[in-house]
Amino acid sequence: QVQLLESGGGLVQAGGSLRLSCAASGLTFMRYTMAWFRQAPGKEREFVSAIRWSGYAFLADSVKGRFIISRDNAKNTVYLQMNSLQPEDTAVYYCAANAGSGYYSTNAYDYWGQGTQVTVSS
Repeated sequence: QVQLLESGGGLVQAGGSLRLSCAASGLTFMRYTMAWFRQAPGKEREFVSAIRWSGYAFLADSVKGRFIISRDNAKNTVYLQMNSLQPEDTAVYYCAANAGSGYYSTNAYDYWGQGTQVTVSS
């Protein structure tokens, strides 16, 4: 049974930082592209960042220069370092795993975590 368990969310002031973690189990981690999506109230789930097994990363334009994705294949864990957080970053952040070649669309992903809330106060 595949499980993706996110942690690290919370409440932070604008300009602050948080580091999200996603621990994966039940899958061959190195075969999967891992990603972070987010969903704000009343909005659709949107792509934030993804990383291939090799470490090649993709970032949404809205987070370039502020967020960094990384993975530790030995620990089956993917991270999202979020810096210079702004109120518009407030959302539930989801970890996802994808065995295919796509990375941007939610439809490309096979497995999802339950999400972790990130709230940025102004």
